[in-house]
Amino acid sequence: MEKKVAESERISERAWYVVHTFSGYEKKVKATLERKIAAQGLEDMIFDVIVPMRDESEFKDGRRRVVKKKVFPGYVLVDMIVDNKSWFVVRNTQGVTGFVGSEKDPIPLSPEEAERILTELIDGRAADDTLGFQVNDNVRIIDGIFENRLAIIKSIDAEKQRLKVLVEDMPVDLDVSQVEKI
Repeated sequence: MEKKVAESERISERAWYVVHTFSGYEKKVKATLERKIAAQGLEDMIFDVIVPMRDESEFKDGRRRVVKKKVFPGYVLVDMIVDNKSWFVVRNTQGVTGFVGSEKDPIPLSPEEAERILTELIDGRAADDTLGFQVNDNVRIIDGIFENRLAIIKSIDAEKQRLKVLVEDMPVDLDVSQVEKI
């Protein structure tokens, strides 16, 4: 009998939880959950819902564009206090398949992990390869006096969108739009 009472009164501390969604439904889950929170007055139990996104450079038709990419496709982060009601609202939102952790007892992110993820999202540093290149990648130069030559990336300046490459043992500084991966 005591076990049933303990389960029905289950409550946790405020923490970030990872919620698994159908792929491609992350933004819909966020919007639906925000509506449910407001409609049911759960602002004191569910504080924030985030679809982690980052800016990435993408090359299309020889042009560089910055596009938003999901950091964790199929997942949404929820800042909440878990009790039976808040758990039920999140778990029964259309598009949600469950919490990360056991079904009845979701496992929160550690404070350090949550801080690292949120800091990276705020700072825009969610990945080292946001330009789509890494040191020692082989690339083809598609613009400039070295057009159609192969090169090896030796360093990357993501902030300035510049690459230092070796072309036939000669160092060359290029804009990321001047190369493509091979």
